[in-house]
Amino acid sequence: MAPAFLDPGLFNRRVAIERNLGRPDGAGGLIDAWTEIGETAARVEPLSAEVRERFSQRIGTVTHRVTLRQRVGLDRGDAFRLGARRLVIRWLHDPDETGRYLVCRCEEEA
Repeated sequence: MAPAFLDPGLFNRRVAIERNLGRPDGAGGLIDAWTEIGETAARVEPLSAEVRERFSQRIGTVTHRVTLRQRVGLDRGDAFRLGARRLVIRWLHDPDETGRYLVCRCEEEA
């Protein structure tokens, strides 16, 4: 996707931006501790849903494309929250290299 212009009306979803600031679990590991670091308007588009089997269990993966205005400090591993759903950012890029937009490929957390 290489938009020269995006209609602002496409950013029709209000999403919270979260960062996982893991807490120690007392056994040397970390417990997920998602903290809201901001909020923005975005366009959320479902891309794919697939189910695969691993160790005799069915695992589903749902991916989304989230487009928003450029935001400094957003990185892989951060997430967008839509109500009870969390979309974890797997990669992000500036689609037309103008510094105006970010396109994020996300996986919905189960």
